[in-house]
Amino acid sequence: MEKMHQQQWWRAVKSRLTYKNATLVVCLCNVIAALFLLHCVFFHPSSSRSAVSQKALLRHMKESEDIRRSMVPVDLIRRVREIREEEHAEAEEIQQKDVKVKQTAAVDLISRLNNFRSYSDPGSVKAIEEWRRRKMERARQRSLVKNGTGVSSS
Repeated sequence: MEKMHQQQWWRAVKSRLTYKNATLVVCLCNVIAALFLLHCVFFHPSSSRSAVSQKALLRHMKESEDIRRSMVPVDLIRRVREIREEEHAEAEEIQQKDVKVKQTAAVDLISRLNNFRSYSDPGSVKAIEEWRRRKMERARQRSLVKNGTGVSSS
């Protein structure tokens, strides 16, 4: 009888123990374990371990910042600035020299224009016209020779 009672009990358990029910039981256990772990992490942090880790983290951050600052080439940056300032000063000097040269050229041109009137006497004008006429004649002869239509002397 007792054996029969055990078999009936096993059949009842067996009929209730399906894959679906087993999955639900395992998932429920996982959820309970996850909630317990979250509760332990967020509501009961180890204060001594947290303080030590924060101090270590701050020290590490300070050391890394010091290392980063020491790696900055301050002397190089300063020298680059000096070179840029020198270039700027040289550019201004060159620009001032160019302005002076242009002013000198302008003054020279004005004086030549003013002196041109004094050279425009009839003798000078006649000499310039004669020079132009000879220049044009030579240019015409050169172009004739280049074209092959020059007169050959026999």
